[in-house]
Amino acid sequence: MHLTNQDGFADHDIVQTLGLVRGNSVRARHIGKDIMAGLRNVVGGEVTEYVKLFAEAREQALDRMKAEAQGMGADGVVAVRFVTSMIAQGAAELLAYGTAVKLRPRPPLD
Repeated sequence: MHLTNQDGFADHDIVQTLGLVRGNSVRARHIGKDIMAGLRNVVGGEVTEYVKLFAEAREQALDRMKAEAQGMGADGVVAVRFVTSMIAQGAAELLAYGTAVKLRPRPPLD
């Protein structure tokens, strides 16, 4: 499955647009991670507990978006974007979305 945040691929032509695809993940904070994050807030530095949490959410959302695209028969997804939103105190949604497409490889240039 080819993914890009651009409108197309340098080495493939889009032969059919299949439609919008999306995948999401909702994650809640963990009290232990909140304590560690609070300490980092005092001393400064990257809040690695939340970085890992959002990295996992991003991958899960992408996997779900790709699965939806594959279910439509897509070879790729163009214009991939991410959106986050707080949905409850301590819980956030990460949404990945894009346009599912059928692709044809371009012949090499000589």
